[in-house]
Amino acid sequence: MSLGLPVAATVNCADNTGAKNLYIISVKGIKGRLNRLPSACVGDMVMATVKKGKPDLRKKVMPAVIVRQRKPFRRKDGVFMYFEDNAGVIVNPKGEMKGMQCYLVIIKFVMHQLNRI
Repeated sequence: MSLGLPVAATVNCADNTGAKNLYIISVKGIKGRLNRLPSACVGDMVMATVKKGKPDLRKKVMPAVIVRQRKPFRRKDGVFMYFEDNAGVIVNPKGEMKGMQCYLVIIKFVMHQLNRI
């Protein structure tokens, strides 16, 4: 997968939790290399904070999953896909969605990877 969202990227929130923008702090499972920013792609779990949204969600670190990215990535069937924006959904530590509804398009393998999307 093409890693399109480095640390410090801001993505839209694609669920109905009340958050508007998510700021990526770290990427789960990335060990890293000297002077290289850890990056995430579609389906990766990241730690994020809410920059715009409800006051009770802001200034807290919470896990999120990336569901859309603008950088093209190759699927297993050979098709290159990309979206018009970067987006993520807020999840709990188990990987279940915090909100009840997702907006716009979400890829099928991300839906299978997460329990309730």
